[in-house]
Parts: sequence; structure tokens; C-alpha cells
Amino acid sequence: MARIPADEQKVKSASRSTAAVKARRLAKPATSAAAGEPASVATPAPARRPGRPSGSTRGPEQRSRLLDAALTLFARQGIVDTTLGEIAREAGFTPAMMHYYFKTRDQLLDVLIDERFAPLRAGLGVPFQENPDDPVAAITLLAQRLVQVASDNPWFPSLWVREVISDGGLLRQRMHERFGDTHQKASLSAIARWQKEGRLNAGLEPSLVFVTLLGMTILPLATSKLWRNDPARRNIGGEEIARHAVALLVQGIGPGKTN
Repeated sequence: MARIPADEQKVKSASRSTAAVKARRLAKPATSAAAGEPASVATPAPARRPGRPSGSTRGPEQRSRLLDAALTLFARQGIVDTTLGEIAREAGFTPAMMHYYFKTRDQLLDVLIDERFAPLRAGLGVPFQENPDDPVAAITLLAQRLVQVASDNPWFPSLWVREVISDGGLLRQRMHERFGDTHQKASLSAIARWQKEGRLNAGLEPSLVFVTLLGMTILPLATSKLWRNDPARRNIGGEEIARHAVALLVQGIGPGKTN
């Protein structure tokens, strides 16, 4: 029987020893170096829900983009004719992302009223509150504020005409349900008081003052895209519209007084 060389026997013996050590390690549970207890096995992170934002810091930004997209589409085609899926596509997101933040259109509309329209509505009441004895200043500031709101929020004029001024507008119904007519009554009361005090033309109909002001500010802004190619009107901006509205309300169409 042939003898195995000594060097070859050493190599085989070392291989068997290494294999035995590996086998023992696999058979024993892993232990903590500090406590001598079995180490916890890492578990995979739970799968992310469809549509959920990938980072907490991006959540508010994504939600805000969806609100902006909703306002843009509502102004362009109306609330009733706009689906949540269309809003998601307008914002560059998936429908799942939209449904993560807003389950229904009614929920979305409630959020828009609370976060976007309520602050604007409150701001429009400030001129009357800050000028209780000066109707000209109050009406002038209100006209300027309406134009500023429309300039800061391009969706505002078209959406206001479509959903608030127009009969059957869904936004008007929801806002009336939410806020009632307290601000409207306060404004009408102030106008009537100014008339009795001789500070405002007694021939004005109080209930038409705000509507008239809206018509002379918001309506031109809502239709401005239609006459941007008209050389006579294309350079008219918010400042000119506000000045025209105030002059027409305060002085009428008669010639201005001369000294």
C-alpha cells in the first residue's frame, strides 16, 4: 500500500480542522459579545405603502403641490368636472399619492377652504375693520387687496367667477355652510351707517357695492388673457384695474371736481 507523503497529510488535516470549525460555528447560535445572549436577527423593513411620501421632510411640500394643482384645475374646468386622478397628474404624482393625502374630493375641498380660502377671506375684511370712519379708504384698500390677491394667486379670478359668483357654484355653497354671512352683514351695516352719516352716496345700494367692486376688479383679471393681444389693453395691469375701480366707485362717470 502506497504511503501518502507527509506534506500532503498535513494539508488534508488542516482542511478537515477548518471544516470542523465552520460546522461548529454554524451549529451554535450567534451570541452578543457583551451579554452572551443570542444576537437579534435583523428583520427587513416593512414595505412602504403605495403613495406614501418617501421622506417626512418632503411630505408638506408634496401635499402643497397637490393643493396647488387642485386650485389650478378647479379654476380651469370647475370643481365638479375635476377628478382626484387628474389633480395627481397635474401635480406630477400617482393617484396613490393623491389618495394618501386626500381620500375624497369633499375632504380636499374642506382642506382648501381651511388653508387657502379662509386666510384670503379674512384678509379681505381688514380694510373695513381698519377704516371704520373712512369709506373711501376702506373701499380703495379693498380694491387694491382684491387685485393683490389675484396677482399672488393666478387661479383666484377664474375660480372666483366660476365657483363663487356664478349661480350654483359648489365653492360658494361650501363656504356659506362653513362661515355663514357674518362678514357680509358687517360690511352692509358699515355701508348703511356711512350713508346715514353722509360719508357715502345715499343712492348706492349697500348689497351691490361689494359685487360691483368684484365685477370691476376680478372680472377684468379673469378675462385678461383674452385681450393680451389687444394693443389698447395689453399693458393694463392690476394697478390700473384697481385705480379704475376706485375712481368709478368714488367719483362715478362724471368729470372730476376742479378747484
